[in-house]
Amino acid sequence: MSQPLSIFDMDRTITRTGTYTPWLVFWAVSEAPWRLALLPVSALFALAYVFKRVARGRLKELNHALLMGGGAGRAAVERRAAEFAARTLARNVFPAALARLDAERAEGRRIVLATASYAFYVKAIAARLGIADVIATGSVWDGDRLRPRLAGENCYGPAKRRLVEAWLVREGLTGAPIRFFSDHVSDLPVFELADEPIATTPSPKLRALAKARGWVVVDWT
Repeated sequence: MSQPLSIFDMDRTITRTGTYTPWLVFWAVSEAPWRLALLPVSALFALAYVFKRVARGRLKELNHALLMGGGAGRAAVERRAAEFAARTLARNVFPAALARLDAERAEGRRIVLATASYAFYVKAIAARLGIADVIATGSVWDGDRLRPRLAGENCYGPAKRRLVEAWLVREGLTGAPIRFFSDHVSDLPVFELADEPIATTPSPKLRALAKARGWVVVDWT
């Protein structure tokens, strides 16, 4: 039998709040403070998304271009990602989530992080959590320059399940027992893939769904 897997969402599952906007603001403050004046434009992009004028993945590309520019250097991205990871784990995690990660490892389970956030900073957070396996939204690198384009699908909703399933195939783990942790109903496709769905500090919609389906619910502090 394959080693059992424990797959964790990240934002609002391990972290208390999202990391996508804080990352963009952190980058702008650190690398180009003048870009903060463009935040009202970012709000307009968000409205366009709400009114279905742009897709979620395209919204990420637009905000990336706005607040990170069109060609951030690899060395700067890696340096700032490490700083952001340290900040995030110092200020923005559920201690109970960290304890659960340790408990899952103690059971001999392989830990996987599956998140819609950008892989280029998620990997820095994962490294500090001792997690080697990351499934996240990829970005296009042009040599050592980070371009504001997604590489593949935005790892969200049904796309997250597709990316998880593709990872399972690559790792030779199709059919492995899966325990999945997330806070949000958008992860329903991955919950339905899992043998043990666990709703963590769930959104109201997910809490209601978990109750209806008899899933475990945990509230982390």
